[in-house]
Amino acid sequence: MPEKFPSRRHFLQGALAAASAAALPQVGAQGLKGPGFEVSKWSGPVSAFGLVDTTGKTWRLADLRGRAVLLNFWASWCEPCLAEMPTLQQVADFYGPDKLLVLAINFKEPAARAVQFAKNTSLTLPVLLDHDGLAARQWGVKVFPTTLTLDSRGRPRQRVRGEVDWTSNAAKKLIAGLLTP
Repeated sequence: MPEKFPSRRHFLQGALAAASAAALPQVGAQGLKGPGFEVSKWSGPVSAFGLVDTTGKTWRLADLRGRAVLLNFWASWCEPCLAEMPTLQQVADFYGPDKLLVLAINFKEPAARAVQFAKNTSLTLPVLLDHDGLAARQWGVKVFPTTLTLDSRGRPRQRVRGEVDWTSNAAKKLIAGLLTP
């Protein structure tokens, strides 16, 4: 007599297949969708800032026009931030700062901690210091990591919440959309 319900093995195989499919990043309406991140259209706020990096240089939003920008908000205590950082460095190296500028904005940590992290991970991206968290609040960042994208005209495009492999094909499509005028 046939069973009315699927076997436990059949059920588990189906569940495993569904979980595996869900774990793969997919190209969606906003360009990226995956298990560890979410992309949404971002139309603001675009607050002016004057953040100082670990070398003492002041970075202003108005000075960034003419190139695409990834503003990555992170902290050293954030495991997904740490996992994502090497791919941000790779994509920055691939495109170069004249075409795509990647700014790593450290959230509310002492400068010495951010400098030590950059040294330990061979990070050469500009690391900006958001000492009091004001920039994160003004830009609506509530989840770490969060990357905000600006096109070459300085217009906001996407808000990417969570860990992304910035060297993936889906991320490349997202970046390509920032580079076109």
